[in-house]
Order: sequence, then structure tokens, then C-alpha cells
Amino acid sequence: MAFNGEPSKYYPSGQPEDIKYNFFLDLEHGYCETAGNRIHLYADSTRWIVVFEKSGYQNRGTSAEIELNYIGNCIDYPIDKYPERNYITNANNIILIDPTEFERIENKDGEEMETFELIGQNIKEIKIRDNIVQFDNNYQNYEKLGIDIRDYDNPKNLIGFGDFIRYLHETNPALISATEEEIRKHIPKDIPKLMTIDEFHFVSAYDKTNPPSRQETYQLIAKILTTKNVTNWKPTQKPNNSWKNWESGHL
Repeated sequence: MAFNGEPSKYYPSGQPEDIKYNFFLDLEHGYCETAGNRIHLYADSTRWIVVFEKSGYQNRGTSAEIELNYIGNCIDYPIDKYPERNYITNANNIILIDPTEFERIENKDGEEMETFELIGQNIKEIKIRDNIVQFDNNYQNYEKLGIDIRDYDNPKNLIGFGDFIRYLHETNPALISATEEEIRKHIPKDIPKLMTIDEFHFVSAYDKTNPPSRQETYQLIAKILTTKNVTNWKPTQKPNNSWKNWESGHL
């Protein structure tokens, strides 16, 4: 259901005028320059939950965030309540770097495009959540990690906002990953965690001819959830969920 954006049978019934969103892992989103992603599995004898985690830079939104998408039969769905209707979703977003911090670090010198989503060369530190992190402005260190620095309208090889989030994922992934407490915000506190999957074979969420039920990754996940046996995670397909394999944040 979530693969097609349709609310599952476990969603709150709500009222006819309510709006329900059901999101699925998407590593190709045009407005999110993807950095990291993981899958978390929880289950006991009657309950099961899959949590998709994705970090990245929300281009045009000037915010770095973690997005958590919840699929399962015991989720406390986030609800935004308004007088005319409620908005029910299976997603929760965690701010890593807010727009105010991006405004502070954005390059202030040069032509218009030289100041757009590029970090000033004199910036030394950047605030991520409540942490002050040293900023590496040497573009060569980014390129060594496979991060392509923007070449148009960027004569000083300044680091892009999305480049920085990907650099953190490659060098200090825990810094931009969800904590267990954050992941459990919308699920039962007592449901056992089975495992976290860091590497897996991903198929485009836009390929509707190949739904999760036909994919090895999700077949194995279903087997683990039903047996509670993590040794069933024995994929034969090569992991490809790295941001390097998917185009994102291009809009």
C-alpha cells in the first residue's frame, strides 16, 4: 500500500475530509539530495514494524533532515490537527541543520549563483542539531569520496549544502543518523528491535512494474519479521542503496 502511496488498513479511520499520506523509501526524490539510508525492523508475536530512514539536504527547502517512514500494524501515526481537517502521515522528519544555520553559512560574496546553496570559504564551524562540527572546505577531500563539486558558477570550488551532508555520511554517519529514541517516537516502546540493515539492494520506487512483493530485499524482510530470525537476512543481490547509485535533488 505504501509503495503506491495509499493508506494501509492500519491507518486511523479519521473523518472523510482528513488527508492521509503514506510514504515509502525514495532515493531519487527531486527535492531531497539523498545522503544516507537504512532500514530498521521490529517485531514480536503479534506486532511488526519496518522503519525506513533517509538523511539528506532538502534543496530549495534550505534544510538538512532525516526522514523516517513507518510501515506496520502498531504505529502511532503523526497527526497534524486543523479546524477543517486532519493530516495523517506515516512520516516523521528530524531537523539536522535548520534554515537559519544555512543562511548563516551561505556564501555572501560573488554573483547570484555563487551565493546559492554554497558554503562560504571562511566558514569554520557548522551547527548540526546541538553539535558544533568543524567544516572541511577542501573540495579535493570531497571529490576523493565521489562527491562532485558544482563546476558551473563556482570558480572557488565552494562546497554545496548537499555536498556537506553527503560528506558527513561518508566520514561520520552517526552524526546525521536517527537515534533509537527518535526512531521509537511513533512506535511502541516495548516492541523488540530485530535488526538494522545498512546495505541492501534497492529498486526504484518509480518502477511500479516491480513492487516490493517481487523484490528479494522485501521478501527477506518479510521472512525476518515472521520468523524473528535475523539469520534469514541472506541477500544474493549486490547492495546498491548508496546515494552514489541514484540521482536525487535535481529539481
